[in-house]
Amino acid sequence: MSGFDFQERLVLVTGGARGIGLHLTHQLVERGARVLMVGRDLNALEKARNEHGDRVFIHAADLAHPDAAVELARWVAREHPDCSALINNAAIMIHEDLTKDGDLHAAAISTEIGINLTAPIQLAAALLPVLAKHEKSLIANVTSGLAIAPKRDAAVYCATKAGMRSFTRSLRDQCRKAGLGVQVSEVVMTLVDTTLSSAANAMKKYPPSFAAADMLAGIEKGQDEVWIEKTKILRLLHRLAPSLAYRIMRGR
Repeated sequence: MSGFDFQERLVLVTGGARGIGLHLTHQLVERGARVLMVGRDLNALEKARNEHGDRVFIHAADLAHPDAAVELARWVAREHPDCSALINNAAIMIHEDLTKDGDLHAAAISTEIGINLTAPIQLAAALLPVLAKHEKSLIANVTSGLAIAPKRDAAVYCATKAGMRSFTRSLRDQCRKAGLGVQVSEVVMTLVDTTLSSAANAMKKYPPSFAAADMLAGIEKGQDEVWIEKTKILRLLHRLAPSLAYRIMRGR
């Protein structure tokens, strides 16, 4: 598949006001794109918009809310029908030991699944009619190396990313069968220096600006799967020795 050119595209980025999403916003603007930045923190969204002026539009939304993704898609269709790219980047990771405290985990589980899995699936499906109007458009879903080899203290997060990996493959096949010009890419993310993970040593984490740059470069090449930093090694290791990959990742 030929690559995707961000020049003069209008790109929706969820989780766009912080972490990897904020760097995506900066780098997309540098590539000549305009950005629909979506997030929960209105102050952070406004700060980024003020930095980029009319290249950035903002929309505050809590994707944990059951109706948020569909409402967001309707807003895009109504206010920004020229949107031709979606990057499902927003995610949370809750570190919990599910063997303790019984049913006290229910609300956190629902929130994590809502933001990480339900909302991006709903948003991709609801935006397809808008995206499909363009000769070439994009859906990029950010998953994780933890979708392949999960770790012990983030069971729900790992499950949601595994679900997104499966969904992305199926959606890609559906778009191709339907003859749609929609590039569906999975971005398999490494451990990045953001507040998402609990690893204390920032030296072990990949800089978010590098992660954003690698993501956009892979998408521009038209890659179905964009493997970021150490996930390239994990991919190979999992093919050769799955049990070893699981052992390495289990306690990270």
